[in-house]
Amino acid sequence: MTRARRSASGQAGTTPGKHGRVQMDGHVKQALETGRTRIVIMSALFVLAFFVVGLRLFEVMALNRAAEPRLAKMPETASLHMARADIVDRNGVLLATNLATASLYAEPRRVLDPADAARRLVRVLPGLSEPELRAKLSGGRSFVWLQRNLTPGQQYEVNRLGLPGLQFLREERRVYPHGPAAAHVLGMTNVDNEGLSGVEKGLDDLLRTSQSPVRLSVDIRVQSILRDELSKKAEEFSASGAAGIMMDVTSGEIIALVSLPDFDPNQPGTVNAATTFNRITLGVYEMGSTFKTFSTALALEKGTVTLTDQYETSDPIRIARFTIRDFKPKKGPLSVPEIFMYSSNIGTAKMAMDVGTQAQRDFLDRIGLLSTPHLELPEIGSPLVPARWRDINTMTISFGHGLAVTPLQMATATSAIVNGGTLPRATLLAHDTDDRVETGPRIISPRTSEKMRHLLRLAVEHGTGSHAVAPGYLVGGKTGTAEKTSDGRYGEGLLSSFSAAFPINDPRYVLVVLIDDPKGTKESFGYATGGWTAAPVVGSVVEKAAPLLGVRPTLRFQDPKFEELLTHVGTRGH
Repeated sequence: MTRARRSASGQAGTTPGKHGRVQMDGHVKQALETGRTRIVIMSALFVLAFFVVGLRLFEVMALNRAAEPRLAKMPETASLHMARADIVDRNGVLLATNLATASLYAEPRRVLDPADAARRLVRVLPGLSEPELRAKLSGGRSFVWLQRNLTPGQQYEVNRLGLPGLQFLREERRVYPHGPAAAHVLGMTNVDNEGLSGVEKGLDDLLRTSQSPVRLSVDIRVQSILRDELSKKAEEFSASGAAGIMMDVTSGEIIALVSLPDFDPNQPGTVNAATTFNRITLGVYEMGSTFKTFSTALALEKGTVTLTDQYETSDPIRIARFTIRDFKPKKGPLSVPEIFMYSSNIGTAKMAMDVGTQAQRDFLDRIGLLSTPHLELPEIGSPLVPARWRDINTMTISFGHGLAVTPLQMATATSAIVNGGTLPRATLLAHDTDDRVETGPRIISPRTSEKMRHLLRLAVEHGTGSHAVAPGYLVGGKTGTAEKTSDGRYGEGLLSSFSAAFPINDPRYVLVVLIDDPKGTKESFGYATGGWTAAPVVGSVVEKAAPLLGVRPTLRFQDPKFEELLTHVGTRGH
């Protein structure tokens, strides 16, 4: 009984336990499967979420960056693509480039408190007007500019304000690493990167489409030297302005072009009419005795005079109500070299009359002094030509009065006189080293050009241009001093100038300098003529720039024909 009971009791005790374990194993397995399914689903959701976020980030960063302003319905007048080619000098030095900036705009409909936003904005952007800001931020407009081209610091401060409805647009700002050094060559652009002046406007289409930097003919080293020397001389003689241009006599490439006063294109707020006026290309002036270079070349070319001929210059020329005198008259007749060396108005006028009015006018036209010049700048002036070309005009024009031209024209015409007789085409674009420069029209013969080089050197060694001497370099040139006019009347100050070429034994460059309205000093004995003001600038510039341009120094002008020329020159002092 007892065993049977135990046995029955044992069987009854083991069966429920066994069934319970089987039942529990089934629940665990089912729970595990459910958990695994949920993990897979959640992982898939997370992967999908990351994929969506990543796709959106890629779309915003890589595809829709330029489209962000469209969300604010930016007007069509606001430019989104403002890429503009860099500008470099002839040696590849950067003159103008683009800097990425942020511009601040607003969506007024999203601005919660226009008055508060305006008040807080002017604290970090003090150049803005609070009433104007408040007006812009009020109303239902969808887009309004607040300030263009912020600095990184300004952008950071605006961001710190945390004002809703304000956004930034990534733009490009034009910057000029050399500041005012080449202001009148480069010009400047507006906030939308559109050219306003200089080559920025003259070459605007090229700068907008070029895939590579635009290379100018200017050498920024020489440009800086010329600007420094002009600045010092203008200050020394209390001049109202100064200008200079250096040109390659063969290719017409402009190596340097300076007009003072100038401006910093990085700071458009400082620009005014006086600083943007380009005296080299836009200003037209009676250039005074520098014109005697052309008058003498014409007389020699026509054969109406030789270097041994003489003219009586003791007495002034009286014609109608005009009297032609010399600044420092000499007694007795002067030879043609002496007339040029001493800058005699009387002798030059007589040579011009022997050539004739029509021949003079035709020659000046062929040499480009009677028509508007061409250059890659919008600031181009046209010469002032007399309506009636009478005998008195022939006489006065021969020594630079009665015909007004630009210094650009002077440089181009002088190049033709010294380079062997062909007229170059002025340009601000650099020629490639393998470019063949086209020969311009012939103006004078090589023989006449050689004679003129001798006379130009004579004027520096023994004449009115002695202050243009550059130690080690052969400079030839001609001084010029003219009274400025106003409303057709003379006596409004002086325009002093010097037109030079170097090295004169084998000319490579022409340099024209003018000083506007200089005042004499104690050191100049009260004189403010071209020989005292402009000629020293030429000497200093040549001395400093010639080595940079690869011009080898020469101690003496050794030419038998020049030595022969000296035999026709007296010892009268000057």
